Formats: sequence, C-alpha cells, structure tokens
Amino acid sequence: MNWAGPAPAVAGAPAPPGTITADDRSMSMLIHLLSLVSGFVGPLIVWLIKRDQSAFVDYHGKEALNFQISMFIYWTGALLAMIILIGFLLIPVLLVLQILFPILAAVAANKGEYYRYPLSIRLIS
Repeated sequence: MNWAGPAPAVAGAPAPPGTITADDRSMSMLIHLLSLVSGFVGPLIVWLIKRDQSAFVDYHGKEALNFQISMFIYWTGALLAMIILIGFLLIPVLLVLQILFPILAAVAANKGEYYRYPLSIRLIS
C-alpha cells in the first residue's frame, strides 16, 4: 500500500528544489501537529489561511482534515460497537493511530515530502 500521496512530486520523495520554502514546510508540519491537540479545528484554521499561498500547505491541510474527519467516523463506530463489546478492542487501536500518523505526517512535511494518511477517507480533494 502506497501511503505517500500522489502529489506533484514522486510519492514519498521531496519536491523539486526551490518549490517548497521553509515556511511551507513549517506550516505543513504545524497543521499535522495541531491535529494532535485540537482535532480538526487547528488544521482547518491554518489550512484556510495558507491554502492559497502554497500548494504544499494545501495538500497537507487536505490530508490532515481528511484524516481527522475519518477518525471521527471511526471513533463514532467504535463507540457504537462498544454495545457489543468489540469497541473496547478498537479504542486503543484508534488512540495509537490518532497519535502516530500525525507525527509521521509532520516529520514527512518537515522533510518536504508529500504524505498520505493510511485509512483516510478522501472527502476533501
């Protein structure tokens, strides 16, 4: 499964030199790290402010928002599944994924790479 997104660069590879600034990398990393503490609100605010200024930030903002919306759907399903006790097994898995994937995405964004979240439903494109 290819987790690095099919963006303007080769999946998982840095973009061509000169196209991504240090500010773009920082804002993209900030989008992913904000999702750890604010869910979708922090990434949404940064994405709305910066999306027209950088295609790189726009890509990472969409990825972070899609992941957060997907996780909301998965959490809702897990909480409903607690009725039949399966949800108790899903909740620790979702907790780890909700922490691990944004950290991996932030590291990739800081390197200037395009990262595609696994298990993410593409609602914003």
